[in-house]
Amino acid sequence: MSKSLKRLLIPVICLLIAVGFFCLAYYIPRENFWLTFIVYASLFGGMLAIYFLSNHPKWKWVFIGGLLIRLSLLLSIPKWSDDYPRFLWDGELVKMGQNPYLETPQDWLQNHPESTSPYLENLFELMNSPAYFSVYPPLNQAIFYVAAWGENLDTKSGILILRVILILGEIGIFFLLLKLFEHFQLSSKKLILYWLNPLVIMEITGNLHFEGLVLLFLLASVYALSKNKNTLSGGFWGFSIGMKLLPLMLIPTFFSFFKTRKSKAFWIGSAIAIIASFAWLLIDDSWIHFLQSLKLYQGKFEFNASIYYLLREVGFWVKGYNVIGELTPILSGISLIGILYFSWKRKPQNLLQLIDLWVLIYLFYLMLQPVVHPWYLIPAFGLSLFTDKKAFLIWTFAVIFSYQAYGDPNYQESSIFLFLEYSMLALAIYWDYFSTNSNPLLAK
Repeated sequence: MSKSLKRLLIPVICLLIAVGFFCLAYYIPRENFWLTFIVYASLFGGMLAIYFLSNHPKWKWVFIGGLLIRLSLLLSIPKWSDDYPRFLWDGELVKMGQNPYLETPQDWLQNHPESTSPYLENLFELMNSPAYFSVYPPLNQAIFYVAAWGENLDTKSGILILRVILILGEIGIFFLLLKLFEHFQLSSKKLILYWLNPLVIMEITGNLHFEGLVLLFLLASVYALSKNKNTLSGGFWGFSIGMKLLPLMLIPTFFSFFKTRKSKAFWIGSAIAIIASFAWLLIDDSWIHFLQSLKLYQGKFEFNASIYYLLREVGFWVKGYNVIGELTPILSGISLIGILYFSWKRKPQNLLQLIDLWVLIYLFYLMLQPVVHPWYLIPAFGLSLFTDKKAFLIWTFAVIFSYQAYGDPNYQESSIFLFLEYSMLALAIYWDYFSTNSNPLLAK
């Protein structure tokens, strides 16, 4: 293809991508699965087209294009997720000087009639978990407070503030990726796969999920390690745990990595960040309700699972009922054993090997979970760009099949769509870890 034709095609594709995102964010409800799927698949295809057409992309233009798409979503109301009312509810309680961990929204409205307002009642009606204690860590609550502080009892303003914060985090990710690609002497072309990825844009900017900030802190931790700033590295890793608990599972990898294993600076930085992030849970024994919500979440909810669903069917066959209460602790134990084993077996000798181990651990963990929301993939996907693994890239496309459940009046998941999603992922895993063209799964 001639250079002139490529120069013409790329801006046309970018324009079509922008239109597609605008339609998904403002007009297409998640209940309309087939239209959602067609537009999403087109956006993913457009991203790949730009990636393959751009031999030496100008990162400034890539940045501007992705940023403009994100800014075009500023005024949209999240359509794929209804988590945001709880964000704004918790933030409003913090602004009022009340502890969001002590009472469920349902109990709070009954116990504080003098403090309620039409705004809070509206958030309550929109909420998907009014009978549960807050499951969001204190660092999240700080962001919710910032949104409440500026929103002035207006849902749209609160959403706008949260979205601006998340876009700023995305900008940080872009430049950290750029710096780390340069450090590891990797092509900055891979920026396209993150910056224009429809899952990333829709779930972070569009639907206000905080996995982007988790990735930001993990990348900052890697960057600090590359500069031999171990205290900062530990601190950033600690804050990633403070944002979402999941990065805590990476702790064995730091014991197996020679640069951090005996680094007092790294562990001191980690401890300070973790204490600063979670000390607030000691107020009024908030940690009791926080852990109660986590336990309930792990032992009750199911969505877009793979191995768990197969084992659950065996449980139905053997015992005649849903064995989620018995199965989730077993799978958690297997996850822990697997993480310890991979960390011991791999023993990363450099940062790229450490990142590759993190990607494997995320993959192993998510494959065993009873709940795999699409946005859970984002931290591991961002990290996978430093490796030769394609599983998470392919999964960022295949995971759209999980949204079929929202097109069903009873929110019933389809085994056919689950099979399609996980068949694609299984093929990618085979190619990455078991084929003759890749390194064996347990190779050092």
